[in-house]
Amino acid sequence: MTGQRPAPGPGPAPSYAQLLETNQLIQACGDMTYWLCLTRTVQGSKLFPVSAYILLSYLNAFYRYPTLIRKVEAVMPAEAIADRARQMGVKAQNSSIGWALPCFYLLGREYLINLGFLRPQDAIEDVVTVMDFWKRFQLAWHRNDGHLTNADNNQRAQILSHADVTRFAGELHKVVPGDALSVAAQRFLATVSQYGFLVSAESRISLTNSGPYRLDADRQLLMRDFMDLGETSLPWLDDIAADMPFNNLTVAMEATGCNFHLVDDWGSFEATPEFTTDRLTGIGIYASDTLSEGHVPVAMDSPEALAAMLHDLSDRAKVATDRLWMRMAGWSRDQLIDAGAISYFAICKEIAHIAGVFDPADWLEIDPRAERFRPLLSDEYADNALGELVGGISLPSQQTAPHFMMKWSDQPTRVLTPLPLSVLNGAPFMGRVAPTQPGASHLPPKNDRYRTTRGVLGLAEYNAAARSFVPARCQPGPNFTCDTTLAWPGSVE
Repeated sequence: MTGQRPAPGPGPAPSYAQLLETNQLIQACGDMTYWLCLTRTVQGSKLFPVSAYILLSYLNAFYRYPTLIRKVEAVMPAEAIADRARQMGVKAQNSSIGWALPCFYLLGREYLINLGFLRPQDAIEDVVTVMDFWKRFQLAWHRNDGHLTNADNNQRAQILSHADVTRFAGELHKVVPGDALSVAAQRFLATVSQYGFLVSAESRISLTNSGPYRLDADRQLLMRDFMDLGETSLPWLDDIAADMPFNNLTVAMEATGCNFHLVDDWGSFEATPEFTTDRLTGIGIYASDTLSEGHVPVAMDSPEALAAMLHDLSDRAKVATDRLWMRMAGWSRDQLIDAGAISYFAICKEIAHIAGVFDPADWLEIDPRAERFRPLLSDEYADNALGELVGGISLPSQQTAPHFMMKWSDQPTRVLTPLPLSVLNGAPFMGRVAPTQPGASHLPPKNDRYRTTRGVLGLAEYNAAARSFVPARCQPGPNFTCDTTLAWPGSVE
């Protein structure tokens, strides 16, 4: 394996406190991953080689995330990015940062450990960097519910402040089952969900849910975000999505007569009784992105205007879906794998958009160190390897001492390997992987067109605008006026 291990890092081993905290975060991610994979439905596709592209995305994440996180944090810290993300419906939410950012990275690490390319102590600084970024983002993102993950909050994501919930609830248009707005809403939710499913290589990462929020004894508010709808970040949407006027849409949904008892870290939900069409009693729709002042109402002047807009968006999404099917039907296996791997790997790309440092070479290419594994990823091998990694938990590195009882299963296993404390005794370790290497893709390059709330911009203009823009609510005064501040006005002095 000469030349395969990471280059030594620039500094000493992390401190004892850092290792303890990092290992606790790794274990929390492992527990969360096992529960999600055990309880949620299995992803499959008749078009995309899903297991192959998922494994490739994990490898790409391992080799690239640490460098990209450092690039982002050189401009904006994780907690500031989370504060901005909370004001918009972008891909920096429950599934993208809450689970995918740390777990894609850690699962790539776990896979490489089992292939013999890494020891547990290798890339130790990178692991600490990724987990520390994740922790700070999550604490700021969840600052209104005070948890690290949805799992910690009994599978709820109560991200919004009281003022935000009051606003969205107050702006809802009432929906009566079977009326014009109800028909338009149901058509929109179904059509755009199907479009997003195809956009993300037949996965569920282009939409997410958060909440619920109690409105009264019989009504709850659930927020749904549709993301990556337009020509903004994904190269396969160039020309295809030219007529989609928004890249991100947030739908506020009032449900009557059901309780959302689960909104997990993948953004999936369950309700009792089931959230059926007749239980949707209110709706609002908003656009937002890095350059918007929060959530901007879309055609909310009247129920009639909103219904017309929902039908218009459904029509546009249907046309874009048909076009995208035609494009993807002609792709080679390598192109299908690349689209899936990039969709997954770039699920947290919004951190770069918010910081104004997005570069297609960072987020839309496969690193050569990940690319070398492509010949291994046949359907049969990838299905078995992924199944062992996140389902069976049967890889050698995942086996523990016989007395150990894993959360959820009681088996002597763990999903993710912790960092060894022996580095504090002088055991040799490698600090970091080499910086991001020039990558490639079998897909066409991204056009210099980015759909934003300020119109279509070139990348240089988009990045510059993001770096210079601070939303009013993210200015120091408003940003640090929290629910506790409002409840106890004396705390401002």
